Amino acid sequence: MKDSEKEIISTLKYVSHMKPEFMLSEIQNYITSEMSVEQIYSIVKPFLYELEIDAIPEGPDIRLMLAPPATVMQLTEEEVKRTEIFLRSAVVSAKLQTIIEQYIGKKTGKQWDDPLVLDRIRKAVVGQKNEYWKESVSRRISYEKGYNVLGYLAYHFPVYFVQFQHILYDMALAGILKTRMKILDIGTGPGTVPLAIADFYKRLEGRKAEIYCVELYEENIEAFNSLVPQYAPDPIAIHEPIRSDVRAIKPESLPENIDLMVFSNVLNEIKDITIEQKVDIVLKLAQRLASDGSMLVIEPADRTNSVELRRLSIALREAGLGIYAPCSFIWGSGCSLEGCWSFEQKQDINPTLLMRKLAECDEPYRFINTDIKYSYSIIRKDGLTKECYRVPPKAKFARFSKIGMHKDKRINVVCSLMSGDLGDERYSLYKLCDGTSRKAVYTVLPWHNVTEDNSIIKRANYGEILELYNVLVNYNKEKDAYNLLLSKGSTVCRAGDEKEH
Repeated sequence: MKDSEKEIISTLKYVSHMKPEFMLSEIQNYITSEMSVEQIYSIVKPFLYELEIDAIPEGPDIRLMLAPPATVMQLTEEEVKRTEIFLRSAVVSAKLQTIIEQYIGKKTGKQWDDPLVLDRIRKAVVGQKNEYWKESVSRRISYEKGYNVLGYLAYHFPVYFVQFQHILYDMALAGILKTRMKILDIGTGPGTVPLAIADFYKRLEGRKAEIYCVELYEENIEAFNSLVPQYAPDPIAIHEPIRSDVRAIKPESLPENIDLMVFSNVLNEIKDITIEQKVDIVLKLAQRLASDGSMLVIEPADRTNSVELRRLSIALREAGLGIYAPCSFIWGSGCSLEGCWSFEQKQDINPTLLMRKLAECDEPYRFINTDIKYSYSIIRKDGLTKECYRVPPKAKFARFSKIGMHKDKRINVVCSLMSGDLGDERYSLYKLCDGTSRKAVYTVLPWHNVTEDNSIIKRANYGEILELYNVLVNYNKEKDAYNLLLSKGSTVCRAGDEKEH
């Protein structure tokens, strides 16, 4: 930081201690350099969040005032409406699409839709997909080359951008976000998470966030610096990424009291690293988490990465952290299902113009990526859980650990809904978990058996606790799993609801 910048920050601190409210132009009277209000604001803006100062433009000047203390974020009806309208037919905004297209032009020295540029992006996308599906020991996902980043922006970015806003919205509705948030994004890439946060906050009023990031690859940092500052609104304070390997980050180099720490599609990409080593990384960084903060780990929904994430979550729980969601331990015991595969699914996004241009080729299906499926885990230090339900001591529910004893019988169970509908038009199929499973358990609802009493399962949320009454236990030998058949005489209700059975 230059001496003139240090002088301005020091002056800002002094004046804010003297006055709870003042105009930014007043700073001009205290500094030796001649600077405009706009120049001063560009220097102080990154520090306003940490200093707990709000800035409100007033004509050519800016009013500065002490910010109110952070409280639980409660979305207004209008904020909910705006967010749900967006998520129902989500697409990367026209402004952000233009910023990305301009970056491609700047990076390649050609128009973003030049046939040669598009062809090279296609090759990068195909190369990344081929590398991704290799066995974990031999795969190497890297963003050291410019076209690798452009391929990511074209194919992966739009889905991850909308996906993260779904997660933020769910966290806001659950009451675990604050009106002022300090956020750390580990492995930020070209800034997917910060851009998603910026887009989400554009539909909110009066909410603030300060975002810190860590990124290894120079090409990603270059893209970040071209995209994120252009798109982030004033209430979002963006810090330039810290360049570091995830495995080498020193906690003391990071801010304290982080409200939300994000690992989005990053831990699975680190080559030759064990679950134990991942646990060590997360535990080390958890030192910087606020006592009521959340750590969010997101991975792709394929079986390998989803199972790996569940193993990591359980290992973190055994190491002393708590799982907020989606897992819940309704019987008060630890999870014993080694190969748990569970993921969330949301509505498809609309493809970007760049994605559609890439699809103008002989194999268009290779370049259209619109479905949102992901596995996630929210980890906390304070023991808070999204679902607080515990099975009452004398409740007459069968545990999944004992389900083999009830083969071909009708039973009552209580469990979490751990997938969207995995079936087809004739049979709805849902993954279930009660925290005691030794084998996978699903519930099957044939279309001709749907009634008012059992159809709630079609509307229930991922991770929600449900009670299923009068379900028939079938064993699927081919899949080595159990199916609970919902018939017309079966009932499904939310756990704890008052209902006669």
